[in-house]
Amino acid sequence: MKPMRRLVDDLLVAFQFLTRLPISRITYQPNSLSRAAKFFPVVGLVIGLGVSLLHRILTPHLDRALVALLLLTFLVLSTGGLHEDALADTADAFGGGWNREQVLTILRDSRIGSFGALALVLSVLARFLLLSILPVNRFTALVVSAHVLCRWTTLPLSYFLRPARDSEGQGARIAQQISPASLLVGTLLSFAIVFYVMWSQFWIPIVAALVITVLSGLYYCRRLGGITGDCFGATNQLTEIAVYFCGVWSV
Repeated sequence: MKPMRRLVDDLLVAFQFLTRLPISRITYQPNSLSRAAKFFPVVGLVIGLGVSLLHRILTPHLDRALVALLLLTFLVLSTGGLHEDALADTADAFGGGWNREQVLTILRDSRIGSFGALALVLSVLARFLLLSILPVNRFTALVVSAHVLCRWTTLPLSYFLRPARDSEGQGARIAQQISPASLLVGTLLSFAIVFYVMWSQFWIPIVAALVITVLSGLYYCRRLGGITGDCFGATNQLTEIAVYFCGVWSV
């Protein structure tokens, strides 16, 4: 396969996996997802720009709280609730499991429990409140940074952590399957985008993302000895909230 065609296919796989956008179907190969991971931040860039555009269109006509609700609806519809589902599953597993085996068993259960419901409500509520009070003049910069960096977190987590399950689930398809080149490309791309939109304050969301990534990664190692696909999604959600919070805190 020609290098350019392969890059295009990797980009399409990234959009197929992370969104519900109408993308031409690409046949998955065993290493398709791990190759595509370097483009996860690009998916975040497109989602963030979509949120920003919708915000610009709606803000002159509607109350900011209603705008925030519509933005959240757009996010859930465009991603299929992928990360929300992961956060709920992770919260149920770590909240209800006393040991590694119990945690992994609960992660396999598609039903939502009390810990998952609480995590989901708190996540949606936090993002709703933060989106409704983010500074208008920095809204695009913060939202783009949040969605680029929250998807970037998958790269270091998958590079450094082994899969909690050796032969099943999304964790096994990507954990420790990321090449150093993909980690470097994805990181440089993410940080360059954040620098472009945030300028002198670029380090604030980057530090927030790094802190969430390191702390969650250490926690996954302690509880599971590795990582699962749901853990990736949970860190994604926490990072998005953390970057929004930085935008409100620095006002």
